[in-house]
Amino acid sequence: MPLSPDRAEPRDAFSSPRAHERRFLADLLRMETVGGMVLLGAAVVALILANAFTGFYDTVRDFHFGIEALGLDLSVGHWASDGLLTIFFFVAGIELKREFVAGDLRDPRAAALPVVAAICGMLVPALFYFAVNVPAGGQTNGWAIPMATDIAFALGVLAVVGTNLPSGLRAFLLTLAIVDDLGAIIVIAVFYTTSLNLWALAGAVVGLGVFHVLHKRMEVRGWYVYVPLAVVIWALMYNSGVHATIAGVAMGMLLRATAREGEKDSPAEHIEHQVRPISAGFAVPVFALFAAGISVSASDLAEAASQPEAIGVVLGLVAGKIIGIFGGTYLTVKFTKARLSSDLAWADVIGVSMLAGIGFTVSLLITERAFLTDVTTMEHVKAAVLIGSLISALAACVLLKIRDKKYQAMWEAENVDSDGDGIPDIDHEEDPKRAGSTTREAGGPASGGGH
Repeated sequence: MPLSPDRAEPRDAFSSPRAHERRFLADLLRMETVGGMVLLGAAVVALILANAFTGFYDTVRDFHFGIEALGLDLSVGHWASDGLLTIFFFVAGIELKREFVAGDLRDPRAAALPVVAAICGMLVPALFYFAVNVPAGGQTNGWAIPMATDIAFALGVLAVVGTNLPSGLRAFLLTLAIVDDLGAIIVIAVFYTTSLNLWALAGAVVGLGVFHVLHKRMEVRGWYVYVPLAVVIWALMYNSGVHATIAGVAMGMLLRATAREGEKDSPAEHIEHQVRPISAGFAVPVFALFAAGISVSASDLAEAASQPEAIGVVLGLVAGKIIGIFGGTYLTVKFTKARLSSDLAWADVIGVSMLAGIGFTVSLLITERAFLTDVTTMEHVKAAVLIGSLISALAACVLLKIRDKKYQAMWEAENVDSDGDGIPDIDHEEDPKRAGSTTREAGGPASGGGH
């Protein structure tokens, strides 16, 4: 089987993806933009309710319901973070599977730069947190909070502030955020599991095995089979002590991500298309509604600003992400064969690094796990997550707007159609045979476009 063009030759880091990848990214960005706006709206509503209707908000968030005999008598807030957020992680699992099977992560040469950038973008913020909290005697178990990047918010901001942004830059941010999600998943599973019920964990593993056999071996179709099975797996995972959202990731990664003969889309693509709107439009906003409700009075913010845990989170998100991602990218390019596309400047990398400091959803989740028994610190750190994310978003918007003219020129170059056949010249470059055929039909010599 011949290698595809992107596997035959190493591609520049941040270079434009192929045509079908650009279409996928465009569809994804439209969804994430809407999802990011809904998520932002839910956070604003949460802040209003928590400050203007404190008693009502706390009563609803702390209301318990469920089946106590099965260990599932949870508050509304916990149902949102442990239950609904599993849908978000299920979609993240599908994204991870696709990246490993058909995306940049399948090719070490293409994956090297965003993977190194993501790892550095997780380690450096954690080091910032330790650097603040160890000398000041703060609680160190919140070290993972500034590591996370919120895909929905980051891509949403990227799409809003610059409609002419180059596709390669968007693809890099998406890959970086997905690797970041994988790191967050591992951290939650390994470092924020306080107790372990081996029998329940074994049951969840068996359930995942059944899921695998039904899906890949027996090719059983039908939501009425998998939804009940998914609920059982989730309940067992929750009772095992491992965070229940890990069940969502595992099921997402078990889906087949390659289309077979006669299939228009793979099962993973089809299911993601169905589930993503539920995740972006309902599950994540409801989680934000009950996780982002904190007091934002001047006295509370002043108290938070004096706590090393909150300071460490803000510095980690704002400074740690920039230094980690930009520094990791720069050093990788300087000391390896990885290359930065000639279309981009290092200012663009800084802009992406700033966007990665938007650590809303997963950061809030880790905050709840890290300070489960210290509600006061939890509230202050949640405020720090919101403030750090806001600073990162505003800084990124300013820089990316300054670069807007550059982005617009690059976007126009990507869509040049010199022969008027309705196909951008850059796509002809990707398919030389088609390019030659098209130009011969037009009666002219083969010519190259692009940027």
